[in-house]
Amino acid sequence: MQKRLTAELGRMSAEEYAEAPKTPVWIVLENLRSAHNVGSFFRTADAFGCAGISLCGYCAKPPHKQLDKVALGATESVPWEAYDTAVEAINAARAKGYTIFAVEQTHGAQSLETIPCPPEGIALVFGNEVDGVEQATVDACDSALEVPQFGMKHSLNVSVCGGAVLWEVTRRYRFGS
Repeated sequence: MQKRLTAELGRMSAEEYAEAPKTPVWIVLENLRSAHNVGSFFRTADAFGCAGISLCGYCAKPPHKQLDKVALGATESVPWEAYDTAVEAINAARAKGYTIFAVEQTHGAQSLETIPCPPEGIALVFGNEVDGVEQATVDACDSALEVPQFGMKHSLNVSVCGGAVLWEVTRRYRFGS
């Protein structure tokens, strides 16, 4: 087994990527403390062809040295918007036709493997590294989803959680259930 060279990966140009079909998933980040986590979301959103990102509250916003270091240029390919609050971002996503899910451990949360993927798309709200998604924000969502976990801990780093959730919904949108 030989590793592939970068030239063999068939990467798109920025122009080709801008025109490529997107996975109908919008990401809402609420008050992430770490610019590294925000940068990781940009890179993951680019990898999975997500529709875009809303940066809410005190999330780092491009251009930002630490965010850009992790994003590796994805801030140039992934559309993003800034909002004072996640509720404002949710209202904007809902106006675009997205169904809104808080990624949070709530009573009645759906398990990730059962999340519906309507053709109009979904918006996924990820919260602060310590406090999660604010209750008022959860209240503004249509539903919540939870990542099944089988260990002693009951949380993941927000960007790790984002990678798992975004892969699963991308897989379902792009390859079917």
